[in-house]
Parts: sequence; structure tokens; C-alpha cells
Amino acid sequence: MQREQRRLAAILAADVAGYSRLMAADESGTLARLTSLRSEIIEPKILRYHGRIVGSAGDSLLVEFASVLDAVQCAVEAQEALAGRNAALPEGHRMAFRMGVNLGDVIARDDTIHGDGVNIAARLEKLAEPGNVCIGRNVYDQVKGKLAYAYVDLGEQALHNIVEPIRAYRVDVVAGAAAPGDGAPKRGRVRDEISVAVLPFVNMSSDPEQDFFADGITEDIITDLSRWRSLAVTSRNSTFRFKGKAIDMQQVGRELGARFLVEGSVRRMSERVRITVQLIDAGTGNHVWAERFDRPVADLFAVQDEVVRTIVGTLVGRVYASGAEHVREKVPSSLDARDYVLRGNALSWDDPAGTIEAKSCFERAIEIDPAYGLPYGLLAILVSRDWANDLSQPSETLDRALALARRGVELSENESTCHTILGQIYLYRRAYDLALRHMERSIELNPTNQWNRADLGSLLAHVGRAEEGLELLRNSRRADPYFGPPWYWRALGFAQFVLRRYAEALADFDRAAATSPRWALAVMAGCCAKLGFADRARELVAQCMAGDPGYTVDKQLARTPFKLAADSEHFADCLRLAGIPG
Repeated sequence: MQREQRRLAAILAADVAGYSRLMAADESGTLARLTSLRSEIIEPKILRYHGRIVGSAGDSLLVEFASVLDAVQCAVEAQEALAGRNAALPEGHRMAFRMGVNLGDVIARDDTIHGDGVNIAARLEKLAEPGNVCIGRNVYDQVKGKLAYAYVDLGEQALHNIVEPIRAYRVDVVAGAAAPGDGAPKRGRVRDEISVAVLPFVNMSSDPEQDFFADGITEDIITDLSRWRSLAVTSRNSTFRFKGKAIDMQQVGRELGARFLVEGSVRRMSERVRITVQLIDAGTGNHVWAERFDRPVADLFAVQDEVVRTIVGTLVGRVYASGAEHVREKVPSSLDARDYVLRGNALSWDDPAGTIEAKSCFERAIEIDPAYGLPYGLLAILVSRDWANDLSQPSETLDRALALARRGVELSENESTCHTILGQIYLYRRAYDLALRHMERSIELNPTNQWNRADLGSLLAHVGRAEEGLELLRNSRRADPYFGPPWYWRALGFAQFVLRRYAEALADFDRAAATSPRWALAVMAGCCAKLGFADRARELVAQCMAGDPGYTVDKQLARTPFKLAADSEHFADCLRLAGIPG
């Protein structure tokens, strides 16, 4: 006799409130709406959080998760997305779900699960109000302090056919999800993502076969945007139902629950193709950014790849910039964890006051949502910059940065930026293999992230692969013409310096000269010395020594993690030639 398979699982139970009444009123329409909501909202959320549907009868769903945190996040995000859809529909067409989450021992048999753990999840679901999530005490104990949602204690509940009372809690997801006239959903969670929907690109050509090319552009943009963990990208199924329809952007934004909309068109003209794209603020209907791309069509697939990379790189930069402007206007006490991250990122990290405020923003984000990995990484890179730029900082400063960066990756292992930052700090520790491993992992997770590619380029310049690094740095700007923070120009100049291209290096450093840290001034002085610009070399050396009369080549070399001895010797020779004491 086969032994029963038992395991501990997080179980999500869901059904539609008033489903029988909806079916009696409009059987085919209700079934169509249920199918649409499941395929466009609920099932993608289940997939995202690694759930497995183990039961589906009529309007009900039973889903198994290995992680209780994943189960609760899936339920909360699904309810929020459903509320956004309901807010845009007439009252008679709204469909609200009730959801319950339990953690318990289950019996696995015939691709489904059985036992009290399942039964309790179903009873908790019945306790939930339409549009809300109800959890048991064992779930609450696991998620409190890790998922920064609001919880309401419902007290001990006697559940049908369950021997012992169960203490239940309501997760305040959305107030009045199915109520008529309710606008955008009221969010109970503290963390938020920036939501983006890509509408089907319009074929403006006379050739209907170009529809395939337009759809391909749309799908590729959706796929590449989805690699950004900080963006919530609406699925293809949700947006393609608007294909060929005259639409109101603000209405579509409300229906899809999207803060930003992307729209575009494709026109084939003889041997060229013209692609236009626009980013729209769904709340106001205003255009945030627009661009036009004219390309030859000799190799249509290469054109598609190039244009998609450029569109995605630029779109993300414009989305973040717009988000930063939004949070600047908000009262600080109203900011949530995600907005604190946006606010900290929007500040100038080359300005001492900006750096202090950015650190405070990231620390506040961690306080609000201790399970949110990104602010740990961003705080880590600022702490490591203190160590790199201030030679009086002790080794403990870099140790703290490393601990923060590791925590960021532990909490958000699929967030590419966290891996990039950990890689940078491993570079400072001269753990070159680990640095490269995490940098390459960041590119695997998100090949379209121009920041990560530029950081990898900077790393390669330190490990004897400066030519490769220079190309990555240049590609980062090709992918987003708006990209060009001060650190980027310094990284570009540093790679040129390593390659002994002193004039090019100096020109790049000069693009960010106003905010240059001491190490950059020293490299600029070395370039000037090599080029015979003695007067400017002396001025730059004086600036280096002004803040630290004890500044030496050896001190700077100790903070500059070259892998190759030849690069270290070249660096030291140039600085000494400029007049910096050894």
C-alpha cells in the first residue's frame, strides 16, 4: 500500500461573492467575466508567486504555495488588481472574490491536497468580506513584521466542522472593492510597484501583414519591461483586448490599474520602418515622453531587437523620473516604502546633503518594510561610497556595507539591482570572482537594465578587461539616450584611463567635474600630467590635497581595487607624475 504523502503548505482558497446570483442573472456573461479575471489577473499572480492550482470547481480556486509569504502577497495583489478592474465597470458587471489563507499539514493525492489545513483555508475564505483576504493565526504569526500590511484582529472564530476555534485576521487590502462609485483602490499594503500597461502598437502601414511586426514589438516590450522587478507590467491578455479600439487613456488606466500607459505605432515605408512610442501618465492623460525611430528594414529582426532595447531602456528611465517627481510633491509622512526608495534615488548622491537625505530615505523604507530588499542594497552602496571616497573611514564601514548588500540579495534574490550592488562591494573587497558572479547574475535577471550594464562595465575596467567594459558603458547610453548620471561619466573616463587614452578620459571626467570625488580628481591630474597640461595638473592636485593634507598615492591605491599589478603600477605612476606624494 502506497504511503500517504504529507507536507506543510500554505493554502489559498478563493471564490466569487454572490456567484449563484450573478449566474442566475446572466449565465454566459458571468462565466465569460470569471474566465477573463482568472486568466488575466489571478492566474498570472499565482504564477508569479510560485503557486500551484490544486482545485478548481465552478467559481472556486484552491492554490498551494511552498511559502506563506508568497501566498499572502499573491492574495493581496490579486485583490488589488481585481478592485482596479471593478472600479472601471458598471455595478452589475463587477465580480468580487473572497480569499482565505491558512498554513497547515496536508495530504497530497491525485494532484490535489486534502486535510484540515485545506478545510480551514476554505472556512477562512467564507469569513472574508468581498474583495478582502482573511488569514489564520498561524499565518499572521509568520507574516507580521515581514509583510507590511494592515491587519485587523477578528478574534476567535468557531468554524464549521473544525473542532477548535481559530483566531482570524483580516488583511486590509481594499475598502469597499465592489462598492459603486468607488474610484482607485485604497491600498492597505505599504510597498507598491510602479504599474505600467503596454497597449498594442498600431499598424499604420497599408500592408495588413505588418500587424505581426507591430504585435511583435508590443510583446517584446512587455517581456523586457517585465524583467524590472520594481515595475508591475500588465499582461498581454489584458492589454490586447483594446486592439483596434478607440480608447480613453484615463479610463483604460483605471480599468487596468496602471499608473503609466505605453502606446505606439509602426509604419513601413519602402525600405524603412518608422516606429513611434509614447509614455502617458494614466492619471492625467498627459504625455511624459515620446520618441520616433526610423530604421532600415534590411534585417527586420535586428531592427526589432535594437528598437525594443532602446524603447525599454528609455521608458524605464522616464518612468522612474516621473515617479520621482510624483513623490517630491507628496507630504513626507504619507510616503510608503516604495516612495521612499524613489525619493532617495531621485536625490543627488554627489551632494553631501543629498547623500544624507537619501540614506535617511532608505533607512525609513527598511523600517516600514523590513522584508523589502532593494533599500538594503541602495543603503549599502551609499555606505560603501563613504568608505571609497573618505580615506579616513575604517574597514568596519565596508563590513557594514557588505552586510546590508547581502541582506538585500537574501530578501530580493531576483532583484537585479541588489546583485549589482553586492557585486560592487565584493569588488571593493577584491573578491573578484564573487563580484563578477553577482554582476553577471544581474544581467541575466534583467538584460535591459542600463545601470547594471554600466556597473558591469566599470567592474571589467578594474579586472583587466577595460575594452569590454568600455563597450558595455557605451551600450548603456545607446539603450537610453537620457542616461548619464555623474558616476557614469566617471566610470567611462576611468575605463579610458586604464586603456591609456588620456585625452578621451579627461573629456569624460570633465562631464562630471563639478561633483568629482577625490579619486576622480587624482585620475584627472594623472591624465593632465601625461598630456603635458602641467598647470591644470597642479590645480587638480591642490584640490586633492585641500581636504586631506596627508593624502598619498599609496592611500588611494589601497581603495582602488585593480586586479592586475600592471594596472596598479600604471595608476600609481600617473598620480606621482602629477605631483601627488607617494
